[in-house]
Amino acid sequence: MSKKLALIEKYREHLPVTDKTPIVSLGEGGTPLVAAENLPRHLGFPELKLFFKLEGLNPTGSFKDRGMTLAISKAVEAGAEAVICASTGNTSASAAAFAGKASLQCYVVLPAGKVALGKVAQAMLFGAKVIQVNGNFDQALSLVRELAKEMNVTIVNSINPYRLEGQKTAAIEMIEQLEEAPDFLFIPVGNAGNISAYWRGFKLSRELGICRTSPRMFGFEAEGAAAIVRGKPIENPETIATAIRIGNPASWQEAVKAAEESNGKIGCVSDAQIIQAYQLLARLEGVFCEPSSAAAVAGLIKSLNEGVIPDKSLVTCILTGNGLKDPDTAVKAGQTDIKSIEPSLGKLKEAIAK
Repeated sequence: MSKKLALIEKYREHLPVTDKTPIVSLGEGGTPLVAAENLPRHLGFPELKLFFKLEGLNPTGSFKDRGMTLAISKAVEAGAEAVICASTGNTSASAAAFAGKASLQCYVVLPAGKVALGKVAQAMLFGAKVIQVNGNFDQALSLVRELAKEMNVTIVNSINPYRLEGQKTAAIEMIEQLEEAPDFLFIPVGNAGNISAYWRGFKLSRELGICRTSPRMFGFEAEGAAAIVRGKPIENPETIATAIRIGNPASWQEAVKAAEESNGKIGCVSDAQIIQAYQLLARLEGVFCEPSSAAAVAGLIKSLNEGVIPDKSLVTCILTGNGLKDPDTAVKAGQTDIKSIEPSLGKLKEAIAK
């Protein structure tokens, strides 16, 4: 039986590891790149070559696992006994899972009432000690930074340098799948680490001769949390896309650099545009992602309408998290008139006809 290589093993030559680095893996990476069949035609761009990178098919349901395998592995190598993170949800699930695999205690600090249920449930079941603060993510991260100065705990947020190093593997993997780099890449922006990591991966690939070109990087924040677009931190960010509800991105400057160096941009989309893209993905392509992921597709739709993307371009959208992370939004955005019927064929036909 063939065995899937751990992400660190597969990309070892591109990562800061040695023979002494223990590998803590859950089978992360190797996510599919799925071609769009119906969405380009629906949008009026039938010749657009569009692909979705389904990062929600990582072990804990989000892209965070790519960086977490390396962050936790290096924490174990350094002799850590516990890890900690602030989170809007996905980081907490990933950190808790990998910490459990490594027999490390995990502490998770969440903004109270601002995290989707599916993510909190994961962190709790994986055995993390979950603490809620009556504030936003940025305040939670500030507390985590302060605590780490006083206690022997390793922060595994994206401020941990190993997180982005692990996440850059997605760019290399995408080039392997396409056998070239895309012309454009669309990606959600919250704490801004992922767009930064992808750009690292694409630059490395060009330096190594793996590909000849790099994509233009288009990152999209939610309008109510668009700190980079506004040019200043947002004290109380608000958006239905909980994973990117961040008012002061930790990787702000590197994300801006990625956009500028690639001749791309950091833009923003409204909650209404996010939900529209979220529904279109599900109904036209059979792809169930969390709302924050749909910000990438909403950004693509906006850019197409603005005439920024030529019709025959090769485009990838990074769908960062699985739709089951946020079941409440799915229920609200889906069919709202489900009714019960008596168990008879006549009643079933009647219900179908309505």
